Amino acid sequence: MTHVSNPRGRVTLLPHLLPEARTAFTGLGRRRPYAVGEAILHEGDTAQELVVLHEGVVKVTVRLDRDRESLVDIRIGEDVLGEGTAMGVGPRSATVTSCGAVCASLVPRAELDSFLHDHPEVSMALNRVFSARLRRADRLRLELGRYPVQVRLARVLVELAETYGGPARPYGKPDPNTARIDVCLSQPELAALTACAPDTVHVALTRLRRSGIISTESQQRTVVRDMARLREVALLRTPTARRGRPARRR
Repeated sequence: MTHVSNPRGRVTLLPHLLPEARTAFTGLGRRRPYAVGEAILHEGDTAQELVVLHEGVVKVTVRLDRDRESLVDIRIGEDVLGEGTAMGVGPRSATVTSCGAVCASLVPRAELDSFLHDHPEVSMALNRVFSARLRRADRLRLELGRYPVQVRLARVLVELAETYGGPARPYGKPDPNTARIDVCLSQPELAALTACAPDTVHVALTRLRRSGIISTESQQRTVVRDMARLREVALLRTPTARRGRPARRR
């Protein structure tokens, strides 16, 4: 089993399990659909269940006070949620809400414990995911409170491209400075992920399109035409610019 993370600290689990373990793991619990805007997990809840997200996009939010919420993360199909409470580490620390049609399984702790007892390598991977997500949630919370919408949107697009995208093929060959994000996200969904109003994200997307940094294909798929410039908008250091040294070829 392998276990990887992308440059911005996101650690995934399901795509990196061995085929036999993955098949068994995704068969746990009972699958059910969730409608747009439906809460899958509630902050403060004590139900000890792990959520296996099979399809769809969800947002993870924490309540700052009675009237304000802060977006701390996004998750897309083939991810897991609620691992802390499912493993007995206190109540839910966040609310998870669907941004579109979602299919997920809720796995009771007793069933999960039995599975992990028979698959210790999956248990170790879940522990690593849990630790990495705590660190990452702290960083995202600071970013969303500090930066304007244009920067927040660019950071969301960079992460989607790095984690869930692949190089576009404008001339039949993959271009490493491009990315085709194979996730359909509407403007309201992007607005939810960047914690702003749909009209505001519309303006930010229009600026990126007019600058030639992104374009939109059919079915709301986004293509990043210039990853280096998108990273500049996101105020992220481009690897090739560090200390004036060229990036290593892989």
